[in-house]
Amino acid sequence: MRPIICVYYEGTDTKFGVFIKDKNQIKLIKVASVDVYGKSSDNRMALDLIENEPGIQIEGTEPNGSDSSESSMVFEGVINSELSDIKLQQCDFIPILTEPAVYYHVVTKKTTGNFGTTQELLSDSGDLKEKKIDKETYGVVELADGSSLTVYVRQDIGCIRMINKLALYNGKRVYRIISVKSAEVSLANYVAKKKKFFPDDYSLVVYIGKEYSKLIFLQGRKLKHIGSTLDIGTSNLHTYDVYFSKILLEMENGGIPTLDNIIVCGEDVSENLILSFYGTFPETNVSRVDFEEIDYSVLNDDMKSRISSFTMPIAVATEHYEEEAKTFKGLNLLPKYVKEDQKVFQFAWHGYLMIPLLFIAAFFITFKVLQNESEIDKLKKEINVQTELKNKNLQILSAIENLNTKINNFDETQRILDSVSVGAEVWDSFFDKLCSYSAQRRNYWLRNLTIEDNKMTKVEGHSLNRNVLTDLTANLDSAILRSVNYDPIKNKDAYRFVLNLKPRK
Repeated sequence: MRPIICVYYEGTDTKFGVFIKDKNQIKLIKVASVDVYGKSSDNRMALDLIENEPGIQIEGTEPNGSDSSESSMVFEGVINSELSDIKLQQCDFIPILTEPAVYYHVVTKKTTGNFGTTQELLSDSGDLKEKKIDKETYGVVELADGSSLTVYVRQDIGCIRMINKLALYNGKRVYRIISVKSAEVSLANYVAKKKKFFPDDYSLVVYIGKEYSKLIFLQGRKLKHIGSTLDIGTSNLHTYDVYFSKILLEMENGGIPTLDNIIVCGEDVSENLILSFYGTFPETNVSRVDFEEIDYSVLNDDMKSRISSFTMPIAVATEHYEEEAKTFKGLNLLPKYVKEDQKVFQFAWHGYLMIPLLFIAAFFITFKVLQNESEIDKLKKEINVQTELKNKNLQILSAIENLNTKINNFDETQRILDSVSVGAEVWDSFFDKLCSYSAQRRNYWLRNLTIEDNKMTKVEGHSLNRNVLTDLTANLDSAILRSVNYDPIKNKDAYRFVLNLKPRK
């Protein structure tokens, strides 16, 4: 079970109580008190805090001044130091509020539902409309006379703001706040269970703080009247007589004829205070609040002696564990915006409607992805088949291209052969005539045949008879005897000749 930290935020004094429940025993394992004035001696500092708390301003500071943020960080640092041995992120916080963070309004007509109470309040109370309250966060308590007490919280709660700043100081987004309690209502319920009052008894619970005091009236075991906050406490109290006049005034305002019991708690539970009450109300039973059901043995002796100072955290912790055990149902004034801030996923109401759609969309997208992957696999196989077919076709095309090249080369070869064959006929005719003539005349021979650029055929040779050359030229068609030169060979006369043969188509 997670530990709970009850934070009582009263003026310049902030009290912390850390509780755990071991089996059926509630244990108080840590207490701390931080006073922003720092006039007391035990771990307190002078700070410029509560810059936004209504009705509270520390002397010498400016509202919303430049030092407020720095001072607030120092304040969170002091709190963090006081609770250094507690793992705050593993704890649940319960702020305890009093005036002016909460606003009480009595509705004389008994109502049966919260909505009816709200509408009646808004129409009945003109000054309530001017208060900066959260109209969505409230609780209703049935009073002893049958009327209803409606408890509202402000829109901006300093205690919750302080807890959030403490979380930021430790690098966390928020700390878990599970409930917000009314100090006066929780204390009245706690005392009513602790003390055995008769049904017709009128009892007064006097809580004395450092700067403020509370007067809470009970009839039997039910809340009767919550008196206005008294701006007197241990730091500015000079005589107890001032309490008595305030008590008599609140008795008249609450319609309380007499007092049968007075229970004192808070910062001052001394014998002098109790004797003073006995002196003014001699027929009244005056007692203190004891904490026998709480195990606070781990505290040091100084804190044990001052245990009554932490009455509010103890009362709220007891109420919280009774709510967990389903034996009691108290007020929970936790604002809606705090619940939203603490959610891991912060959705509006229509955002939650989208969650099923997100699951459906995720399922549909997953189904389509798997379906598409199957289709992709089929297409990949088809692509592989087509790629293989393409490669085979490319091989066939390459073979066809080679054959086509060979065919084209054959045509060229045939053309060349045809052209050569045509020339062969010319040379065949030439050599046929030359051989026929040579068979008759064996006194000449040819040395060289040359085809010149103008396609003339140059024939060079020798002859032993000059007249033979004339007959040879006449026997050959288109032959021209270009030159005849005497060129003896050894001891015989010989002639060197050059013939030109014109080309024939």
